[in-house]
Amino acid sequence: MEFETHLKELFEPGLQEEIEAHSVLKTVKADEVILDIGQYVRNIPIVLSGSIKVMRLDEEGREILLYYVGMGQSCAMTFSCCMENLPSEIKAVAESDVELLMIPTRFMDEWMMKYPSWKSFIMRNSRERFNEMLRIIDQIAFQKLDVRLINYLKEKSETQDSHLLNVSHEQIAKELATSRVVVSRLLKKLENEGDLLLYRNQIKLLNKFYE
Repeated sequence: MEFETHLKELFEPGLQEEIEAHSVLKTVKADEVILDIGQYVRNIPIVLSGSIKVMRLDEEGREILLYYVGMGQSCAMTFSCCMENLPSEIKAVAESDVELLMIPTRFMDEWMMKYPSWKSFIMRNSRERFNEMLRIIDQIAFQKLDVRLINYLKEKSETQDSHLLNVSHEQIAKELATSRVVVSRLLKKLENEGDLLLYRNQIKLLNKFYE
């Protein structure tokens, strides 16, 4: 297969050849579960297009969004699982239609020693995802829910590259670990203030929302 241009900028030629030789291209439809809690990680995913949302579930099945994984990125939570052969503690779901390069986990350690660009890729993704989780913790601990909701909508808009979001109030409530009633009330307030328009399972963010 033809190696994607943006990945050529990430890895040196020798590693590009190995990735092309050993990886598999996978297409995942929006809302499809890519990795569930309790599953073992067999491949390291690199996103070629689209985005993935990574979530954590509590014992009662309530979800909270940890971070998104976009083009040219990978899920840091899979790194530790594959290195120690542990079951996944996160749930990864396609936010949109996604194209992935699936790299067998057996190459993880070998390439860390062999290719500086692979080591940099792993370390950078680990750092960036860790910082995103710290940001989520800060939002939960220090920000009011209305501010968290606005940040959530902005991030989803950026991830999907669209002002029209296909998302239900129930889904937002799950990912923010709150109730649908509260989310609906806050969204209605934003609509009354001229920031967005509410439709059935859709939200259109207006220019005023980004000011």
